[in-house]
Amino acid sequence: MNTPSRVAVTLSLAVLLGGGGYWAGTKNLGSVLGSNLAETALATPVAGRPAPTGAVIYYRHPDGLPQFSATPKTAEDGRPFVAVHASEGISFDDKAKSVAEAPQAELEAAATKGKILYYRNPMGLPDTSKVPKRDSMGMDYIPVYEGEQSDASTVKVSLGKLQRTGVKTAVAEMTSIGRKVRIPGTVALDERLVSIISMRTESFLDDVADVTTGDHIGKGEKLFQFYSREIATAASEYAAGRDGSRGSNDAGSALRLRNLGVPQEVIDGIARTRQVPASMAYTAPRDGIVLERTAAAGMMAKPGDLLFRIADISNMWVIADVPEYDLASIRIGAKADVTVRSLPGRTFHGTVALLYPQVEMQTRTTKVRIEIPNPDGVLLANMYADVVIEAGSPTPVVAVPNSAVVDTGDRQLVFIDKGEGKFEPKDVTLGVRGDDSTEIRQGVAAGDKVVVSANFLLDAESNLNSALSAMTEEAKP
Repeated sequence: MNTPSRVAVTLSLAVLLGGGGYWAGTKNLGSVLGSNLAETALATPVAGRPAPTGAVIYYRHPDGLPQFSATPKTAEDGRPFVAVHASEGISFDDKAKSVAEAPQAELEAAATKGKILYYRNPMGLPDTSKVPKRDSMGMDYIPVYEGEQSDASTVKVSLGKLQRTGVKTAVAEMTSIGRKVRIPGTVALDERLVSIISMRTESFLDDVADVTTGDHIGKGEKLFQFYSREIATAASEYAAGRDGSRGSNDAGSALRLRNLGVPQEVIDGIARTRQVPASMAYTAPRDGIVLERTAAAGMMAKPGDLLFRIADISNMWVIADVPEYDLASIRIGAKADVTVRSLPGRTFHGTVALLYPQVEMQTRTTKVRIEIPNPDGVLLANMYADVVIEAGSPTPVVAVPNSAVVDTGDRQLVFIDKGEGKFEPKDVTLGVRGDDSTEIRQGVAAGDKVVVSANFLLDAESNLNSALSAMTEEAKP
């Protein structure tokens, strides 16, 4: 065939094909043919696969979209949903399981675990389904079997998930709860060791001791000499009655002298010598520091005038402010350690002697008195101090680690390990909270295994189970 003939044949073939395509397009032959081919493909079983058997469990979208129905249904384009039998699997991609693998696994699980109640969202969303389903990411919904929801709040975790989430447990035990309360304080004088020197009758002072404010004075040392006309008269009567003929007045005269503040050693001297001295010596009633001196030689002291104030500083107080929320954990007799900022490196040990029966309105604190020995006299009044009090109860109580308690604000709970991956939340009543442990007054017994790590994840799972259980109950007719 020559060249012109070949060109003519080629042009004729192109015209024929173009005209046939135009005619097929105008008659919508492609869509009809494609639809018939699709229906034929869906109706024709794949070679090597068994024919589906068993009851129809649900219906799926004909294009494989994640749309399912428990009853026959049609798609938007009028095509019916495809029936899925009990022997068929659910396949959305080429890497899915075989047709009979998933249903067979479900049937075996149902035989051992019981009836399937519903399917829940694998991501923990509040979404359930009465038929098998997959979410938008292709993940299978998780079946929930009968008996697993006997306690909606109970959490069941597989062994692998326990290891991944880091769930750890500890045993609740009987122990003493202890913690340290750190508060500021101030050193103060022991009020019981302060003496006021004054006269009980008008007296003239003479020969005052050479001591000033801040000096140390020992018990029995002379403070001053004094003369009192009333005391001299009583002393004369006492001395005159010591000849034995006025024995009945002996006790009365001596008692009068003591009531007028005459020291006992002066009274004993009058009894021995039967003479009344022109002036008498007033001695210090205790060892201590002179806090105040107003006595001066030649002055006349009226009854009640303060002449000296002496304090024994061998024992001191520390007044500390305890916050109101810590009062329940502090008891009388508790040990306390005190450090003073001006004496670095030294720690003074004392005990809690008193909780003051009043809470300050502005600071919401209560004053606590701590007694501390001060044999070397280095602690001085009004020093600043840091106080650490051993708080808590010495009596053994049921206690769990602090991390075991989940406090939601409205409730406090712990998770009890029931074994086999089951964890049950228990509402508890708390007591004293220590540095490491918390007292449980109600809800947990000694010997119970409690979750101390990852318990907030279990709490979230428990809340989800409760919500799903409530939705299932509402969906029941």
